[in-house]
Amino acid sequence: MDRAEARERALDAAEELFYGRGVQSVGMDDVRGTSGVSLKRLYQLFPAKEQLVEAYLVRRDTRWRGELAAYVERRPEPDERILAVFDWLAKWFREPGFRGCAWLNAYGELGATSERVAAQVRAHKRGFRQYLEDLVAAAGRPDALAGQLFLLAEGAMVTAGVTRSAEPAAEAREAARRLLGAG
Repeated sequence: MDRAEARERALDAAEELFYGRGVQSVGMDDVRGTSGVSLKRLYQLFPAKEQLVEAYLVRRDTRWRGELAAYVERRPEPDERILAVFDWLAKWFREPGFRGCAWLNAYGELGATSERVAAQVRAHKRGFRQYLEDLVAAAGRPDALAGQLFLLAEGAMVTAGVTRSAEPAAEAREAARRLLGAG
């Protein structure tokens, strides 16, 4: 197996294990066993577990925001695109194995002790907020609306992760719809 394949297999295993069980409960030997990548190769690719967590968060961020954008962009009207964010969240919350926001989960476990992990969490949240700012600007809405939508979405993510319900997305969508109506 070449370096690129080993890296992808390690990241696939890390994502499955870290998201499913939590970062601190998973050791590098668990990643080795799930990925089929030797421990020696795993440490060549990621000299420390923290680097593997960082790479997992970076890769997941790219995929997460890409899937969100692809879903939202299918809506023709700018206001519909804003509301589609919450529709996509509801779809995500219903996925088997949903365990809340991977970045908040990682931050809760490692944010106080790992600047690398904290930096990736902040980068993801900045990117998501910027995406909402872009949607709000395209809709010709007041700039302040983006922050309000961001808080609604983040609150829905936290609540859905705790309750294991998609209902917070519907509630946040209704609040967003009201904000759009008031604008």
